[in-house]
Amino acid sequence: GDPRVPFVARAGSGALEAMSAAREENVFMARLSEKAQRFEDMVEFTKKLVMMGAELSPDERCLLSSSYKNCVGARRQAWRAVRILEERQGNKGPAILELIQGYKSKVEKEISERCTELLGLLDTELLRMASTPDDKVFYLTMKGDYCRYLAEFATGEGHSKRSSEGNSAYTQASEIAVSQLPATSPTRLVLALNFSVFYYEVFGSPEKACAIAKSAFDDAMGVMGGMDEEEYRDSAAIMQLLRDNLTLWTTSMAPDRGGQMDDTAVEEMERPWQTTGFGDLALGAERPTRRRCRARRAALFARARRLPLRVLVAVLQARMGDIKRLR
Repeated sequence: GDPRVPFVARAGSGALEAMSAAREENVFMARLSEKAQRFEDMVEFTKKLVMMGAELSPDERCLLSSSYKNCVGARRQAWRAVRILEERQGNKGPAILELIQGYKSKVEKEISERCTELLGLLDTELLRMASTPDDKVFYLTMKGDYCRYLAEFATGEGHSKRSSEGNSAYTQASEIAVSQLPATSPTRLVLALNFSVFYYEVFGSPEKACAIAKSAFDDAMGVMGGMDEEEYRDSAAIMQLLRDNLTLWTTSMAPDRGGQMDDTAVEEMERPWQTTGFGDLALGAERPTRRRCRARRAALFARARRLPLRVLVAVLQARMGDIKRLR
């Protein structure tokens, strides 16, 4: 067949080749829609990949993660903006408040639909097909993340239900990660990062959040000496985010702050090369735009890839020393 036409099932090809061509087409279209920043389309193409009934490759699972993260992330930002407006404009009369709350409910419904959709795919397809510890931890972390997103605006029993489900998913992922993945595994480090954010934001427990983040950081630091520089840099950039959050949380728990939690957003991550935090780590800083967040992450990874291994180790050790002094 013509190699320039990769997605057309060629004459005489069997069902397996036709399925392979369809899979290849969905991957291509997911990447194309990502480049075009049409994330609703990207979600549809990655959903088709999942429903084909075969285990996703590492690249395909990252496309799935990226599609939902961008689709839901935009709505989470919208919800936060509307909530702030509700706080500032709610005293201007019941008519204004009703309009704002109606619009907030619309955004919440959209977030809920997408999160529930992905949670269904995780429970019925992805976790069932996961064959490696890395896959299982990756998908259980995703499950915890999307339960957390639902818990952000849920109230009453809904909040308790989603919080419990998220905690259960993260805990299960942690048990697998600690026993079957190396301490420096990016998947294990991302789990620790996001699980600690869950404790900080959903359970309101900066002490437990610090314990999870510091344990992961210390475990990874203890075995990094045997890694080559390429492996180290992938892990070191995630550890930088753990360290940043630890600095924020230990500062917020300082005695002169009376244990008051700061409203500054913490950082979370979906995969080593695409982070999704919403805030600058400087206390009291204004929330930056998503473009500034991406620029900060890009600079972090570029810097990590330029530094020699021994320098990276020294930097991380020094910064953990700063955190201990804060406490």
